[in-house]
Amino acid sequence: MSAREIIQLGIVVERRKIDNRWQDYAWRPVAVIPGAAPMEPGEGMRLLRNGDDWSHFQVGTLPLELYPDETDGYRTNLSGNVPCVYVVLSPGEEEDDPEVVPFLATVCPNEAADYLEDSDQMVEGVAMPGEIAAWVQEFVDKYHVEVPFKKRKREPYDPRKGGSRRGPGKGGRSGGQAP
Repeated sequence: MSAREIIQLGIVVERRKIDNRWQDYAWRPVAVIPGAAPMEPGEGMRLLRNGDDWSHFQVGTLPLELYPDETDGYRTNLSGNVPCVYVVLSPGEEEDDPEVVPFLATVCPNEAADYLEDSDQMVEGVAMPGEIAAWVQEFVDKYHVEVPFKKRKREPYDPRKGGSRRGPGKGGRSGGQAP
């Protein structure tokens, strides 16, 4: 039996006109839609609303999965001023792909941080809707196990047993003598 739980999220991105020689638009995730129906393959982007220099599109639907071993990260997220759903976007690679493609949605800041090292992917947090926050909190309450902090015990220094605590070859001097 798996303890993970899943909900579908519609991913909403903003396309904003920018004044740049090499790029016409800047893209960024701005919202998620809980329980969104999956988009059909090849459907492209679904225009939701627009203004003078910006447009909001639903670019896809991703599963948001919760795992019992990541509840510490979920707790950290929920304890912040504005809990977030972290959205990872990848650039479209095929000719018929949109400019950005949703790759991952997570509420674990540790998992989101893992994707920050890839310069091709964009990782941004969007405000977590209240119903998602309640769902995540319920999951944390059900599965979180507090792991007590264990401080390492240092071995006592005994000069009769050969000098430094580190010992030879570990950056310390052996027997207190200069090299």
